Amino acid sequence: MAETMDLGSVSRGFRAMFSMLSPNESSFEKVEDVPPYVQQATPFFVGLMVLELVLGTLKTGGSVVTISDGITSISAGMISRLPTLVMRGCELTAYMYVWDRFRLVELPWDSAWTWWFTFLGVDFCYYWVHRFAHEVSVLWASHQVHHSSEYYNLTTALRQSLTQQFTSWIFYMPLALVAPPAIFAVHIQLNLLYQFWIHTELINDLGPLEWIFNTPKHHRVHHGRNLYCIDKNYGGILIIWDRLFDTFALESDKVIYGLVYPIRTFEILRVQLHYYFYLWRKSKYYKKINNKLSTFFKGPSWKPGKPRLGDHSNNPKVNEGQEVSKSEGIKLKCPQTSVLCCVFTFRPTAAFLEMLRCVIMVAMLRFGYMKPLLPSLSVPTEVRLRIITDPTSVNLCVILHSSTDLFSLRSRYSCV
Repeated sequence: MAETMDLGSVSRGFRAMFSMLSPNESSFEKVEDVPPYVQQATPFFVGLMVLELVLGTLKTGGSVVTISDGITSISAGMISRLPTLVMRGCELTAYMYVWDRFRLVELPWDSAWTWWFTFLGVDFCYYWVHRFAHEVSVLWASHQVHHSSEYYNLTTALRQSLTQQFTSWIFYMPLALVAPPAIFAVHIQLNLLYQFWIHTELINDLGPLEWIFNTPKHHRVHHGRNLYCIDKNYGGILIIWDRLFDTFALESDKVIYGLVYPIRTFEILRVQLHYYFYLWRKSKYYKKINNKLSTFFKGPSWKPGKPRLGDHSNNPKVNEGQEVSKSEGIKLKCPQTSVLCCVFTFRPTAAFLEMLRCVIMVAMLRFGYMKPLLPSLSVPTEVRLRIITDPTSVNLCVILHSSTDLFSLRSRYSCV
């Protein structure tokens, strides 16, 4: 029986990655009963990334992931989950508040019609969350994190913003007037999980599915900085919203990924926050208060005398032969195979900041504010930090040792 339950859990977890759960198995009366689908998806994230790495190597003869860019993306994903340590999530917390006080009707939680209505509602709201995140500069300041990679692979899906959820909740509030929070809590997770697998270059055309669903082919366009790609294909699970609202574009020329003006750094705090500082500096150039406000609330390309979204006439030209900049000047000194031994050469205080982060994480684990992602990995863990200072630069090597031999590296890795 236990093996059957395990197989059933694996099946549900895998299908959740593609939003293929049925209403019967994912409808709940109370929010407390909703499984943490995103948290449970961790082994599937890892498994699919390894699969992409293997298939990509076989197909192209080279790695589709670089250690520096991959670590930056994964680190951004970890940082983006930090607010959940102190709240359930801004979307869900605000949703429950509106539902408790202002709901107009109460759709039955155990109805398949409610499940499908909420599925469509969440995806429709996400389209507008995503579109406004591209068309309003202060919202783009948070969302640009996800577009900052010049590569396109499954690790890019994890490159999420720390601050975006503090504003995205607003767009889901109309649903809180009618749809139960527990059903919303299911679909807000499934909508996010679906978008993981579409971040790959290994999947091409999916035939008739391309007409209805967001696919890797459509989402590659969204991540491009080619002129025809900018501000296109905002859909989450469904691409029909882009077709309806005239924001759809087919993949044509080879897509060049990343920001229009690449930031050329892997430093995670700068990746997360640099655009806020840019907007502040930009607003200081203008004397009129309406121009200062427009800097934050109009499009990223807006300038005085331009339309609300500005234009892209001055964008750097891209072409099929253009090479990825790879953020030159920021290189990791550990070999690609030493995944758990990473050297950071970002800033002089990197060693101190990383040590502080580790101390905080250990303290939170110790006092029960965090739990292991998977019960099967609930083994006593010892954290050993090796901080090695180079005379010319600060190199930080963090080696995690389990008290069992399962993950033990036996100190055989060293940083250069």
